[in-house]
Formats: sequence, C-alpha cells, structure tokens
Amino acid sequence: MAASSAMTQGCSCNPACRFRGTINQPENLSMRRSMLRKAMGDFCQQMKSRNAPLKLSADSPVIGRFYPNQCTANEGDVLNVTFSGYGYAWTNVTKKTTFLGGASAGFRYDFQVTESGDCDIYSYFRPARIDNTTFQTHRIESQMASMFAGMSSFGNDFGKQTLSKKLQEGFTVIALDGSESNVVFSLGIVPLGKKPFHPYQLERGDGKITYENDRTEIHQNQRDFVGPIVVEDSGRAIYLTASVDGVPAIDVLLMRKAEAEQSLHYYFEYPQAGPLAGNPMSSEVLANGNPLKRAIVVPPGTYYVVFDNTPTAGQVSPTISPLDDRAAVVNYLIQIGDAS
Repeated sequence: MAASSAMTQGCSCNPACRFRGTINQPENLSMRRSMLRKAMGDFCQQMKSRNAPLKLSADSPVIGRFYPNQCTANEGDVLNVTFSGYGYAWTNVTKKTTFLGGASAGFRYDFQVTESGDCDIYSYFRPARIDNTTFQTHRIESQMASMFAGMSSFGNDFGKQTLSKKLQEGFTVIALDGSESNVVFSLGIVPLGKKPFHPYQLERGDGKITYENDRTEIHQNQRDFVGPIVVEDSGRAIYLTASVDGVPAIDVLLMRKAEAEQSLHYYFEYPQAGPLAGNPMSSEVLANGNPLKRAIVVPPGTYYVVFDNTPTAGQVSPTISPLDDRAAVVNYLIQIGDAS
C-alpha cells in the first residue's frame, strides 16, 4: 500500500532519495497519485490479508482485533472502499465482546518522502467522506452485562460512533527506507518524519519482513490471534520476539491457518474461551522477566501467533479470579526472514 514498489522496481537502491525534491513538490500531486495507485495494486486483497489491531488511542495497547473478509474498491482521485468483517474487543464492563462491522468511505490519497537520509515514504489516506458504518454486537462474555436488554443496543450505537470517528481520522502507511519489507500502519495522519509508537527498534536492511511490532493487553481467560501471517517461499522462518508484564507467564502458540481460524471462530461464537480447535505447531512459555526470542522454520503457508492467557490451552494454567483481573501486557515483534 506504500508508494515504494512503484519506485524500486529493478533497483536495489532507494530512488526516492534521488527524486524526492521533485516528488514532494505540491504541483506534482497527480504524478504522486498515479504512482501510489500503481503501488496499491489490489487494495482489497491487501486489506483482507491482515488484521486491524483495535486501540483506544495510538499509544494504547491493543484491546481487540478486526478481521476484514469482504471488500470492494475503485481508485480514481478518491479511493472508494466498502468493507466488512468481524472481530473482538475487551472492555471492563462487557469483558470480551465479539462483533460484526463494516463501512463505506472515500479517501483522498497522496504521499511524501522525508528529507532525512533514510528517505522514508509516508502514504496518506485522508477521508473525503464517510458514507455508512455498521456495527452489530454478537456475543458478550459478562453475564451481568448480557442480562441487560439495552446493553447490546448501546454497544451497537457506541461501536458505530467509534468506527465512524476512527475512519474520520484517516490513516498513514510508512515504508521505512522506501522498502516494502518494513511497512508501518497507523490510524490518523502521522506528520512527515514522525514515528508512531512501537516497542522494538527495527534493524534497517536486515532483510526481514515485519508483520507487526506492537503491544497488546490480554486479560484473564482471553486470547489474542495475530494473523494471518503469509509465508510465500521455502527456506523461511517466523521470527518472534516478545516480553510480558503484569502476570507471571502466558503461552505463545504458533498455529497453522486451518486450526487457528477454527479456534478464532470458536472464540468469536462462544462468550467463554474454551479449548483450541487443534494442536499448535509450536508452543512456548513467555515468562515475566524472561523475554522470548525464537526463529521458527516453517514451510510456505499461512499462520497465526496466538497469545493465550487461559487455563484451557498451552502449558500455563493461570488462576481465574472474577475479583482480580490481572492483564498480561505483551510487547511483541513478528517478522518473516530467511531460516538460518
């Protein structure tokens, strides 16, 4: 989705550095839009190949995820997109809430190249209009909250308002060094040269593709499904770096697509977390004060990393206490690179 691919084909360097003076000139907006349209390719395919982490603010931990599964888009001077999907989120009133949601909106798009030596490319998508938003509560974990007939209606209205507000903020896609390997996605318009919060400092030029570099908050008896992570070539590994605070330990599971998405379906359909739909291909204990750093060799395929703070999966069996909800706060970095 960044403009990098339109400027790096056939060149190992970053042409944006040589031409940024011309590229950044205000009168060359049409040229930049044309380059960005080429770089975006199939916008919907890219949108459906990732999840959207849900946060209360840009610097807050992830409290849920949205998985787009339907999308249509057309690109002129405005990117017109209609999308829908499903997800989950956690609040202290409802505990886990699962939902269906979607929207139709138009975004004006442009990009700029930083003046620094790194020549990072900032692609901006500013809202031209928000045509429609939908939000439908599916399951509420808290039995007390679910007993109130108006809670779902309130949640639906709040969800629609929140989704509309987030879309009105637009979004920014940053290609570090103009590379498609290290792409940073952020809600809102990030000023040129500024970087959104990420817990880990990336090594530029190490050849790894960064999938996510973020912080997530996983309350008791909850899970977080990070994916889908697509590995296209043989001889590759998923590199996982993580640390946890707030609890003694949690499980970190790597699952194949079929078992992971069936487990995610169970997590979406049932208020309470239960057993997984299949065995993980890798299981690690992430302990407080003992950071995890692993390279897991995998064949081509699609995978999910699951952070598990439940007693029904993995090796850790946390104590579940309704009066003492201790959340696991996990810093994590997921990358794809050559198997060493």
